[in-house]
Amino acid sequence: MASSCADPPRPHYPFSPLTNKEIKLSAEILRATYPPTIDLHFKAITLHEPAKEDMIAWMAAGGEHSVTDSSVPRPPRRSYIPYYIRNTERFFEAVINLDTRSVESNIRLGEGVHGPADWAEIAVVEKVALEDEGVKRELEKLDFPKDMVVVCDAWIYGSDGIDDLRRQFQCFLYARPANEPDSCHYAFPLPISPVIDGETKTVTRIDLLPTGNDFTVPTEVKPWKPQTTNEYLPEYNKLRTDLKPLQVVQPKGASFTITSPDHSGTGKILEWQKWRFRIGFNSREGMVLYDVSYDNRSLFYRLALSDMNIPYGDPRAPYHKKAAFDLGDVGAGLCANNLTLGCDCLGSIHYLSGWLADDRGEPIDMKNCICIHEQDAGIGWKHTNYRTGRAALVRNRELVLQSIITVSNYEYILAWIFNQAGEVTYEVRATGILSTSPFDPDLPPEEAPDWGTIVHPGVLAAHHQHIFSLRIDPAIDGHKNSLIYEDTEVLPRDPVKNPHGVGYITKQTTVTESCGLNTHVERNRRFMIQNHSVRNPINHKPVGYKIVSTPFQKMLADHDSWHWRRAEFADKSVYVTKYRDGELYAAGKFTNQSRGGDGVRTYASRKDPVADEDIVVWVQFGLNHIPRIEDFPVMPVEILRVSLKPVNFFTANPAIDVPPSTQSFNRSTLLAGAPPSSTHTAQMTAPSMPKSNSSLTEKSMAATETTCCSVNTYDEDTERQQPKQSAKNHNQNHHQPPSSPTTTTDTTANSEKESVMHNEEAPTCGCRKKKSGFGKKAGECCHVS
Repeated sequence: MASSCADPPRPHYPFSPLTNKEIKLSAEILRATYPPTIDLHFKAITLHEPAKEDMIAWMAAGGEHSVTDSSVPRPPRRSYIPYYIRNTERFFEAVINLDTRSVESNIRLGEGVHGPADWAEIAVVEKVALEDEGVKRELEKLDFPKDMVVVCDAWIYGSDGIDDLRRQFQCFLYARPANEPDSCHYAFPLPISPVIDGETKTVTRIDLLPTGNDFTVPTEVKPWKPQTTNEYLPEYNKLRTDLKPLQVVQPKGASFTITSPDHSGTGKILEWQKWRFRIGFNSREGMVLYDVSYDNRSLFYRLALSDMNIPYGDPRAPYHKKAAFDLGDVGAGLCANNLTLGCDCLGSIHYLSGWLADDRGEPIDMKNCICIHEQDAGIGWKHTNYRTGRAALVRNRELVLQSIITVSNYEYILAWIFNQAGEVTYEVRATGILSTSPFDPDLPPEEAPDWGTIVHPGVLAAHHQHIFSLRIDPAIDGHKNSLIYEDTEVLPRDPVKNPHGVGYITKQTTVTESCGLNTHVERNRRFMIQNHSVRNPINHKPVGYKIVSTPFQKMLADHDSWHWRRAEFADKSVYVTKYRDGELYAAGKFTNQSRGGDGVRTYASRKDPVADEDIVVWVQFGLNHIPRIEDFPVMPVEILRVSLKPVNFFTANPAIDVPPSTQSFNRSTLLAGAPPSSTHTAQMTAPSMPKSNSSLTEKSMAATETTCCSVNTYDEDTERQQPKQSAKNHNQNHHQPPSSPTTTTDTTANSEKESVMHNEEAPTCGCRKKKSGFGKKAGECCHVS
């Protein structure tokens, strides 16, 4: 098929995200199948990943190093497009072959299947809600002072089985001072909630919200009673004055390298401390990691956050439908922040940007959506020989890949963290602002409903859960893996085997069929992914990785509820399924007003064989958020972690070869006023030894003085010569500039001289947050891309 667009650069690697030209070309190819009068509303234009079987065969044949070998063809380059005929309910998904420039498939989806929201659509919905004459009449009854304006939060409508097949939005209204666009409007929730038809973009009804401690809905809107503001912005708060700068400096640059070996510039390979993997980015999952290996041994084919669900516990209408799937309903990539130097990321920073599509099929440059840096995480391992006083110690250096998303009121800081001991951790930090509802200020706080907390006069924050699903596609020394759970059991008292009653053992069970499983704290249950065909050369046990995650409260809504039906992952700690192409999302492909029946619970119900097979492991984690007043007006971070740690994969501690920590390397300083210390202050006194061993003792003690077991003598004159840091140098950073998406190779991150990025590329913090959306300008800082 001919195209008016110039040929896009052809990436060599099939996992490379789409380029801006490929996004534009995909839209043109699809549009060409319709008459010119038909307007398409694109929900995404993203990479359609190749079939795994084809990809593995191509990789085994040499991958990008054998692109001219026709015996194993490179998987075709495809894009995936979910889209609407604009202003209709006709919803499609198409696959475009970019090699042949043709539409491979174009399928209209059935009734009740809805695509995600996008920023353009949300902006229209909010405008419709605030300009509707019926809504204006209800707002007039509030008798607002002239210095207050109304703000609209458009929510996905949800599902309850009552007239919910059409695409709709439930809007929640708030107020704020007119002179402060960044004011915390969640301190002023209003009792008016318009419902918008997603097709006609008109208000179909106006719900009045309950404001008491029961299900009573007011028949009339009462005049609004002014309350005090509750602001999180620094200019409205008295700030501390005793905080001194803490600067992360790497004078020789960072220890990782990032390269772009293909023509697109979008495919990134990161190498650090024996780790090697590829970095992807898409509109739904945000950051994706591919082909993860350690010391040239395969570990994971694909890693990504699959989805998250936030079901609310307020049983009253319309709150009973309030349950967001932040990845499926909107998208982690679409909500990614433009990360700022010295604010979101500290240290020697390397940024990655990505390309997404807007509703018109035009490329959107998501600047600095991923930041990469190293951090010190304390001691990695240490032992002191108390006989000689010698300590051996290494610091735990970590590599962090971080992205931050803003989904309406909430922020999530999402990070992959790698260490030098072969461990990888996925970390979520939840922050942002509570989604609030109105509470009658004439009622005493003691009469607040049991399903929420009063966080400000007239403001109720309902109980809710945050449940995440991490999708792990393992390749532990190969693609034939098994999921094992291991329980610790008490060994029965026995005169021969356990005469003192202190023994206990572990019992391993191999999961043979796809299913969901739960943790068991009393049994110290741990889940492991093993490769039974590869054995540890020392203990002959299968090589593997264990899953370390904190137990959490599963979905609290009952099994007949729409919350439970829709969030198919939220009822089990772990699911294991047999791999199938296209099964990437724990709650199904389309979560907007979903009905259930698509997702990991459905996948697992097939009872596929999963022992020594190509499997996928879905790990759930989360928190039950019972709001406290300290969570308002902005919430301190709640930290959740899932770690993947080697079990019998290596023959010793993988970090045994990390150089010891020394003062000459780390350059720590002794604070002024502290008593001077000799090099022996931190040493343990060695016991007396026979004279014949004195040379050994002297050698050990000499070695001790070169490590962090000793503390260097404080030099007061040197300290006095250090210039005082000015306030503007607080949180000063060194970092590498991001490469252009069209360059072939990035600047390596371990360069001797570190450059400073211009403000328009990586703005510093301290400025106002700009309105999110696609129309942003370069230089707008602290905002959502």
